[in-house]
Amino acid sequence: MRRRKFIMLLGGAAAAWPVAARAQQAGKVWRIGFLSSLPRAPIAGGLYGGFQQGMRELGYVEGQDFVSEWRSADGKYERLPELAAELVRSKMDVLISGLTPGVRALQQATSTIPIVIAYAIDPVGNRLVASLAHPGGNTTGLAGSSDDSAPKQLELLSAVVANPSRIAFLGNPENPGYSAVRKNAQDAAEKAGLFLLVLEARSAQEIENALATSTKERAQALLVAGDGVFFGQQQRLAQLALSNHLPTMFPQREFVEAGGLMSYGENLSEFFRRAASFVDRIIKGAKPGDLPIEQPTKFNLVINRKTADALGVTIPAKLYIFADEVIE
Repeated sequence: MRRRKFIMLLGGAAAAWPVAARAQQAGKVWRIGFLSSLPRAPIAGGLYGGFQQGMRELGYVEGQDFVSEWRSADGKYERLPELAAELVRSKMDVLISGLTPGVRALQQATSTIPIVIAYAIDPVGNRLVASLAHPGGNTTGLAGSSDDSAPKQLELLSAVVANPSRIAFLGNPENPGYSAVRKNAQDAAEKAGLFLLVLEARSAQEIENALATSTKERAQALLVAGDGVFFGQQQRLAQLALSNHLPTMFPQREFVEAGGLMSYGENLSEFFRRAASFVDRIIKGAKPGDLPIEQPTKFNLVINRKTADALGVTIPAKLYIFADEVIE
């Protein structure tokens, strides 16, 4: 749980950026298109803020050096293909998505415009890129590890439950990363002698139904998989869990800030900040397929002490010691 930095792998082709590329296009305003399941404000504002920060750090001025357009599917994954096609028709110079179905939709819409993955679980296994070292095609970016962190999330959640035996798991089957996260969580639960109650939801109403089922089935806690729909429902998810007296574990701190009990995972704003470095290299002339996929080695534990008190949950002292952040 200690703070660690990203490791960036540089291939020989990626290192040979044409130094004059940007100078040759002096005065060009780069058009950057974002495809998301969320509206930019207010829900995804922090993520876009991370990208803005990254661009500023690299010397770019928004409105002068680049402009961006945001397309949101409003939690409806079936709308992603039409929105991707719309961005392509708008003649974007670079396309970005932090959503696996969004990246896939962009790839189906264009094979020429550079695509930067701001976040995607197992991009090789989900056939978004050929390999981490040599992505190929018009796509590069960052790979998430929510599937690998699922066992640790289950372990941490079990530590705050007295005599744990029955844990609910909530995922969105429409998300390509869901099956890998579920499998890792199920394997970890079996090894720990826990029963994992698998629940699925694709919408706000299905989330409510799933939480009601978890209570009916006497789940002692709730582990939530990362998903764009869930991210958009973070306030509601936290409220429902609290009203059902369910200790929760989420993949991102935003859920804990909204009232969830704990999160263990990556910082999505940092992923979007790092995505700016890929945009910078593409602007300077690098080919996306030659830029190795970046992998994170930093995971944060965040605890909401107020929620713990409201649930009557005792957080072990060692978790507070190792926590990267405690929300009071």
